[in-house]
Amino acid sequence: MHELPITESIVKISSEEAEKHGAARVLEVRIKVGEFSGLVPDCIQSYFDIVSKGTVAEGAVLKIEKIPISIKCEDCGFESGMNLKTFNCSKCGSFKVKITGGREFYIDSMEVE
Repeated sequence: MHELPITESIVKISSEEAEKHGAARVLEVRIKVGEFSGLVPDCIQSYFDIVSKGTVAEGAVLKIEKIPISIKCEDCGFESGMNLKTFNCSKCGSFKVKITGGREFYIDSMEVE
């Protein structure tokens, strides 16, 4: 349910940036969403279609790229993707891992007209 305020922010930021640069409308917004962020891309898309109505972002295409979860083992230093079934280092088996990627959420770029 936290996708609604986040989507409202996407529309606000993209609209403000488009207007600041003299663009008539936003054609595309590219976002990066980490798999561990808890955000559901389909919900963001649905809310975007509703929230953007009447703004310069109305009708824009939302392109959402998922960023995989990555970890670094605090015991052996190995960096890799995270196995969501075991939550441990795939090299040494340690459970002392630090999440280094996959929590991100940001607007990567926009295309305007």
